[in-house]
Parts: sequence; structure tokens; C-alpha cells
Amino acid sequence: MKDVKKWVIATRLYLGFSLLSLLSVSMMALFDPQSVMDLVGVKLTNTDALSSIRGVYGGVGITICLSILYLLIRHPEKGAGFLSIFWGAYAFSRLITLISDGPLGDFGNQWLLIESIMAVIGLALWVQLNSRRRKQKLVFQPGF
Repeated sequence: MKDVKKWVIATRLYLGFSLLSLLSVSMMALFDPQSVMDLVGVKLTNTDALSSIRGVYGGVGITICLSILYLLIRHPEKGAGFLSIFWGAYAFSRLITLISDGPLGDFGNQWLLIESIMAVIGLALWVQLNSRRRKQKLVFQPGF
């Protein structure tokens, strides 16, 4: 039982860190979309561009953050699985760019590493938490 609690706490910390990271970008996008694009050296030159960054990084980001918050509270193991896929998809997208378009810059390389690490951490937490919960159920079920 204590072992499962430790993994739940570790998973919730991972979810919380991811939530705060994504929330910071989402808020930045809502209030100053150009600041998000300045990170990659892109100028937003019209209201449609500003609106798109607000919508994707801001609005969609907030929706993802609310989902992570729900998972953090109610289903941390599912949250770890979700974030493993989420961070892994970002890393995979950067790999596609690397293969299709050539070497990434410093920003892209840094985030490829960060997103890959976050995906692996999420997967490891998901595996550990699910295997320990499965063992716990087997130990306490009648007939075993």
C-alpha cells in the first residue's frame, strides 16, 4: 500500500509540473501571442495569426491543462499515460521536422530532449503505478 502511495505522489508531481509548464505557455499565448512566437523567431503580422496562436496555444492549451488537472486529482495513472503520449507526440513531430526539413536549431534540439525525457518519465510512472496496483489487487482478492 505504501509503495503505491509513493508512486501516486510521484505521478501527481509529474502531472503538476507538466500542468504548470503548459499553463504558463497557454497564459502567455492568451495575453501576448507574439511572445510565444518570439521564442522561435516568427512574427505575427495580422489578426488572424494572433487569433490562431491564442486559439491553439492559449485556448487548446487551457483545455489540455483542465484535463490534466482532472486526471491529477481523479486518475493519476491515466494522466501519466496521457502525458507520455502528449510529450512523445511533440518529440515525434520534431523528429519528423529533423528528417524532412533538416537539422533543428538550438530551441528545437533543446525541446526535443526535454519532450523525450518527459515522455519517458510519463511512461515509466504509468508502468510502475499500474503494475503495483495490479499486484495490490491480486494480493487482496479472495481466492489468491
